[in-house]
Amino acid sequence: MDRNAEIAERRKMIVEGLEISYKKLVEFKRYKNSPLIVGKDQKIIEVPPDEILPTTRYIRKMDSKLKK
Repeated sequence: MDRNAEIAERRKMIVEGLEISYKKLVEFKRYKNSPLIVGKDQKIIEVPPDEILPTTRYIRKMDSKLKK
């Protein structure tokens, strides 16, 4: 396996792990009925548990660069 393929595979596994972690975080916040605290535009925002998106996709710009 060449270096780029190895990096792409590891990155894919890391991103999948992040997506699973986010899903578990949302489930926990809904279970506890507590807001999700996030930073956006240099402000701290509380997102109510019923407004949190159930899943998220991470930006995969590097995937196209690694395939070259």
